[in-house]
Amino acid sequence: MKPEKLQYNVIFRPEPEGGYTVMVPALPGCITYGHNLKEARKMAANAIQGYLLSLKKHKEPIPSDDETFIGSVRLSLNKTLVCA
Repeated sequence: MKPEKLQYNVIFRPEPEGGYTVMVPALPGCITYGHNLKEARKMAANAIQGYLLSLKKHKEPIPSDDETFIGSVRLSLNKTLVCA
């Protein structure tokens, strides 16, 4: 039996003091940090693994990002934004 492969989108946010905070949107609260991009990727993999082990231990469903993707929306701040 083949091991199941899961995919997770991660967001790497550069920090003003250096390094990267990493967030995993599909896993609420799964956030980690690395001093550089290589370390941040490794820390993200470790954080995801730990999160999934906890879900399995508590018999919770294991989500993945197999069918989702990250996009972006760019807004112009030159136009007046009106909230109703």
